[in-house]
Amino acid sequence: MLTEILLLIIFGFIFIWSTAWIRYFNNLDERLGNSIWRWSYDYPVKGKRDISNLDDKEFVLLRRKRNKAVTLMWWIFFILFIILMSFMSKLLLILLS
Repeated sequence: MLTEILLLIIFGFIFIWSTAWIRYFNNLDERLGNSIWRWSYDYPVKGKRDISNLDDKEFVLLRRKRNKAVTLMWWIFFILFIILMSFMSKLLLILLS
């Protein structure tokens, strides 16, 4: 149970660190928006013209870095969820025994 607590703390700090990176990327260009949970699209969307690598190379590279940071944040979020469920199950076993 102690290992789950330590892992929750460590992954919690990593999660906060990853969301700080996403906020940093969002502040570099206003076209990325303010959301930390959603990916910005790299594919054509009906009704909107996507910016290709030929139009604005710096923005496309920034958007891809941000999308990688969002993917990392989601992986950390799901790992945290699994560790939390493990911790809660062990805590319930202790409380109900």
